[in-house]
Amino acid sequence: MARSTRETERKYAVPDSGISWLPDLAGAGCVAAVADQGVQELDAVYYDSGDLRLTRTRASLRRRTGGTDPGWHLKFPLPGDSREEIQAPLGSKNVPEELRDLTLSRTYGAALRPVIRIRSSRSLHHLLDGKGVVLAELSVDDVSAEALLDDERRTTWTEMEVELVQGSDPALLDSVEKAVRKHGLHRAHNPSKVLRALTETTSILQRTPDAHADTDTGTAGSYVLAYMNRLTDALTDLDPAVRRDAPDSVHRMRTTARRLRGCLRSYRSVLDREATGPIRRDLKWLANELGAERDHEVLRERLTSQLRELPGELVLGPVEARLTAWDVTRRTQARRRTLEVLSSRRYLNLLQDLKSLTEAPPMHAAKAAGKPGKVLGKALRKEYRRLAGRMEPALDMTPGHERDTAIHNARKAAKRLRYAAEAAQPALGGSARRLGKRVKAVQQVSGAQHDSVVTREALRRLAVSAHAAGESGFTWGVLHGREGAAAGARERQLPHAWAKARAAARSRAPWS
Repeated sequence: MARSTRETERKYAVPDSGISWLPDLAGAGCVAAVADQGVQELDAVYYDSGDLRLTRTRASLRRRTGGTDPGWHLKFPLPGDSREEIQAPLGSKNVPEELRDLTLSRTYGAALRPVIRIRSSRSLHHLLDGKGVVLAELSVDDVSAEALLDDERRTTWTEMEVELVQGSDPALLDSVEKAVRKHGLHRAHNPSKVLRALTETTSILQRTPDAHADTDTGTAGSYVLAYMNRLTDALTDLDPAVRRDAPDSVHRMRTTARRLRGCLRSYRSVLDREATGPIRRDLKWLANELGAERDHEVLRERLTSQLRELPGELVLGPVEARLTAWDVTRRTQARRRTLEVLSSRRYLNLLQDLKSLTEAPPMHAAKAAGKPGKVLGKALRKEYRRLAGRMEPALDMTPGHERDTAIHNARKAAKRLRYAAEAAQPALGGSARRLGKRVKAVQQVSGAQHDSVVTREALRRLAVSAHAAGESGFTWGVLHGREGAAAGARERQLPHAWAKARAAARSRAPWS
């Protein structure tokens, strides 16, 4: 079973004069002493697709021997100086299946093969505080890299890296950097050994640079594309978290898919709808498929919380046992469905299509080059009218199934407007921010009302099952009544939330 750790480090280029001054680091921040730990010989083979898809996304996969942590190491970039490292036992030279699956959102299923071998002679040092506690590891690596692709070019260099021990204050890195800069060291140009090695030994990265296509800064198209780029990267980064069942990861991936779909739909005047239509359909499919697991998560948490809040005298029969059995069955089925979706060809093709879309966006030249206030404002105005056309009739209906459905459909339109406002916010500023905030409140109130509708249906089914087994249905009925009261309270809040959103939409703004 692979395990995950977080590493935070900085790399520095070492000059030919070397770093004989290392002991002088005592006094940098909390560092009281520098302890020599000897020399380690490390031998790592890095795996990637033939066109280096992992390397292009700043991820890496290696099989390393030597040192204190031999094994398979899969690394993903995190903000700042950090990376997530997922480790698996050394085993054979075949990539472990679990790690291979975690790379799929970047490789799209392409075969992984050895691409470069990096051997390092590492002089290891511990940076200690006044009590002898290790704060960080400082290593000086003499590196030799050998390409394993079509050519066999080699390169060598020397670098220094400082890696924090878990729990150390990140500010220590700033203190150490201030000290090493006095001795002429500067940050390494490449953030990882494998990126530098491949850049210097192969021409693949130069032939097909990893860069998002861009439009003129300040145009409507540039703002839409920036939003698309951010969400596409987020979807890629969330994939491993969902596969490893990280908390809230399914919800975040589903929301990201919906935001992407909403952007493509709301800004069809900027991005060609014929080119983006199939992607929108696949994003809808993905969000719906992820919904099985996410909706069950919400329902389980809601039912468990409400049952826990009931006084003991209102809990009659094996209610908790039935809820647990229902949860295990549904959760297992939903989890299996999610993993099947993430391994499907349709999903991997979707990720690849999104990547291609951001690199070569099918822009409508006139609209994409237009002024953001005019083009994006028009799209927001259209989405607002759609929402108003659904919300106002829904609020005039009498309570019941038809009204529940109408409010749910209005909620979907509120999401579209909210996501469109998010994309426009960098261009339109505070007016788009206010609109998005007010519409979010409408979405939350109507969403809570819809959750109550769904929960009441689940409670009805649980009560039917309990009755068929000869159990009391009293507790399920109590919970059902409470949910009905909660739904009524949300419905009474909705007109006020809608009035505030309507006022924001009608303010002096590019879409009003």
